[in-house]
Amino acid sequence: MDNPRLEYLSSKVKKLPLLPGVYLMRDKNGTIIYVGKAKALKNRVSSYFRSVEKHTEKVYKMVSHVYDFDYIVTDSEFEALVLECSLIKEHSPKYNILLKDDKGYHYIKISKGPWSKITAEKSKDDDGAKYMGPYVSSFVVSQTVDEVNKIFMLPTCSRKFPQDFRKKRPCLNYHLKQCMAVCTGRISQEEYSEALNSAIDFINGSGHNTLNILKEKMNEAAENFEFEKAAKYRDRIRAIEKITEKQKVIQTKVENQDIIAIAQNMGNACVAVLKIRSSRLVDKVDYIFSDIYDLNELRGRFLTDYYSSMPAEEIPENLYIDEAYEDTELLEQFLSQKKGRRVYIHVPQRGEQHQLVMMAYTNAVQRLSHETTRTGRELASLDELAKLLGMTYTPSYIESYDISNIGSQTVVAGMVVFENGRPLKKAYKKFSIKTVDGIDDYACMQEVIERRLKRYYEEKDDSESTFARLPDLILLDGGKGHVSAVEPIVRGMGFDIPVFGMVKDDKHRTRAIAVDGGEIAIQSTRSAFTLVSMIQDEVHRFTIGYSKSKHSKTSFESSLVSAEGIGAVRAKNLMKHFKTIKAIREADVKTLSEAPSMNLKSAENLYAFLHSDDEA
Repeated sequence: MDNPRLEYLSSKVKKLPLLPGVYLMRDKNGTIIYVGKAKALKNRVSSYFRSVEKHTEKVYKMVSHVYDFDYIVTDSEFEALVLECSLIKEHSPKYNILLKDDKGYHYIKISKGPWSKITAEKSKDDDGAKYMGPYVSSFVVSQTVDEVNKIFMLPTCSRKFPQDFRKKRPCLNYHLKQCMAVCTGRISQEEYSEALNSAIDFINGSGHNTLNILKEKMNEAAENFEFEKAAKYRDRIRAIEKITEKQKVIQTKVENQDIIAIAQNMGNACVAVLKIRSSRLVDKVDYIFSDIYDLNELRGRFLTDYYSSMPAEEIPENLYIDEAYEDTELLEQFLSQKKGRRVYIHVPQRGEQHQLVMMAYTNAVQRLSHETTRTGRELASLDELAKLLGMTYTPSYIESYDISNIGSQTVVAGMVVFENGRPLKKAYKKFSIKTVDGIDDYACMQEVIERRLKRYYEEKDDSESTFARLPDLILLDGGKGHVSAVEPIVRGMGFDIPVFGMVKDDKHRTRAIAVDGGEIAIQSTRSAFTLVSMIQDEVHRFTIGYSKSKHSKTSFESSLVSAEGIGAVRAKNLMKHFKTIKAIREADVKTLSEAPSMNLKSAENLYAFLHSDDEA
């Protein structure tokens, strides 16, 4: 840490009281760069200035710029929360999570002229067109425009009418019965205007009346034997009914509610909010954050910032979130006071509300996948695994270990790495057991983990070394005994890396996750189960492959000493020099004689020994 004020700040912390309050971090210019609240000021603020190297990148960067800090004592933690919200809103500190409202206003445009088109727009221009709005939600505008164009079969292409009549064939939308094909020149202006006006009425909320009018016109056309015209009305009616039925799927028993869920990948996170009003989904918004490593902190900070800046009348009575966090009751009290009536925060575990939370989570995963090179399924599996293991962050870098032995003479270990849900093969490592005599899986695993973590201390400043990066999670191919053996090694070396085991059933299929003292069932969480199974299969394959290869080499190396003039040292040097058994067998006398510690006579003897069984 290159902050020369660290010693001063650490000493100042000792004078803080163990009382609730708000603290303000300032840079050398006196600017407030971070505002936080605390149940006990001394404990919270002191955490910033001790074990600095273990902070996340964002906190580390913030602490490096702190020149001084102030604090305000409050009577309660609730008062601290209210004051914190007020100060963040007033100062917009650089290192607080700030919600950027980039939505702006949105409009539905009905273009000028007899062949008007309905489009979604981000601004209102002085072009003679008719504009409906403004609307805050881009989701509502785009969804509405898409629906009415399909229902009333209005053109969405770039062709201009009547200039482009009969110039090209109708597009795919016509064949999908989503466009009346104005481009053919066979649609009268009267018929088009009728469809356009019905679409505008539908947007204005007269969907039920529009449906009744269309039914009357369909019956009238049928009575007049205008069957083609009646069929068009029928198709339009069915389209409206289909859209209405689709909307019923997202209706809920809770009239007004917000659904909030978070997805994370490495240091990036997405918070998705589904807004349901009058039992209908009316909007979806999502926010992307970077340098996020603690989802609980993000969850609390987001909810506080998002709703403290919202007008009281817009806050719903019910918030459904994906995970509980420490200050849930405080936030309920704060929002209830602001709204003037009780606001509840729920964490649903089953039923309709849980399904809606999962729907929000899926949206967050998909949005985040657009920001990265990972698929939604990969992100979901990592998030699901984190929740299953009780981790506060998503383990983007996972190391897994397995021990394999073919007799007591060939005991090895393999380490595989998964980064963001995918194998990172360049980081795979092989270990030959050096300190354990005989077969003792627990002792072997302890040796391997200790050697790996020592390599971190030795090479942490080497950007080229894969050992320079610590894992977010360690998975051992074994049960709770392996975990109990390894965890003291990890903690004793000063690391707070979660360690779990991967347990197989009697058919060698992944069955559970082992913890020190028990197991966590995993089959019911499909994405996490698939990921853990893949990791366990991969580490087993890699380790067994190394074990067989080493055993084969060891056996061959032992057989070499049967050749005259070849001792244990020469046999080992030959294997080290030629790398493979095949290379030694294919080498001629001259090549063999040029190997370390070899001479012409020993090379001739070895060549004769290796080829004694060759056919004449």
